Amino acid sequence: MSQFLKKTAWPMSTPAPYSFFHIAFTLAGVFGAVFAAVCLASKCKNNPAKAISVTTICGIILALGESYKQLFLYVVVNQGSFDWWYFPFQLCSTPMYLCLCLPAVKKSLAVRQTVCTYLQDFCLLGGIMALLEPSGLLHPYWVLTLHGLLWHILLIFLGLFCCLSRISGHGKREYAKTLFLLGFFCLIALCINIITKGQADMFYISPYYPVTQIFFNQISLNYGTLAGILLYLASICLGGFLLHLSMDFLKTHF
Repeated sequence: MSQFLKKTAWPMSTPAPYSFFHIAFTLAGVFGAVFAAVCLASKCKNNPAKAISVTTICGIILALGESYKQLFLYVVVNQGSFDWWYFPFQLCSTPMYLCLCLPAVKKSLAVRQTVCTYLQDFCLLGGIMALLEPSGLLHPYWVLTLHGLLWHILLIFLGLFCCLSRISGHGKREYAKTLFLLGFFCLIALCINIITKGQADMFYISPYYPVTQIFFNQISLNYGTLAGILLYLASICLGGFLLHLSMDFLKTHF
């Protein structure tokens, strides 16, 4: 396995954010994601079992991609040592776990709808924001760069698919339910950050240093880490809510 990983360690000049490569790949990928979501959703509309099969396949693809990434980082990048910084539990990692768990809860309408609404709102938010600020996705290896970009393009597909196939909920009450799930994930992320004593930065809410995300980093430096974390989480909730309203509009008019 290590020999295979090393053979796929194709180097590249790290693309600059908003370079031609980044913009062209993103636009093509998002167009493909939207097209695929519309086409597949039309075949799965009002057929939750069929729609869950699609999300499960996405979960498997994400899990296989993340497994390869973790092995690549361990063997090639870090020369046999594990880097907690890349532990797969960011906001954009949660869809992988939820997609894999969905088949187990598909018979419970309330739980399934909450999970799919979370995927619709926060999957889409994570995918859009990461592609708009892609510095963490661009690496000096082709496989890592492609993994980062394709992962977040797939998140956009998932969010739109959950909306258009009607497996997600609508209305403010359904959005409110997703906040409990988001809070649960934040609690796990915080525990990982504390246990690793700052080696991990899951959800970018480590109490050991200022928030590393652009804009919120400056808030942390000026007003304290807690203020930066709270405003960062509030922005995630607001972004998810705005996307939820947008998806409700799509369901009503398309």
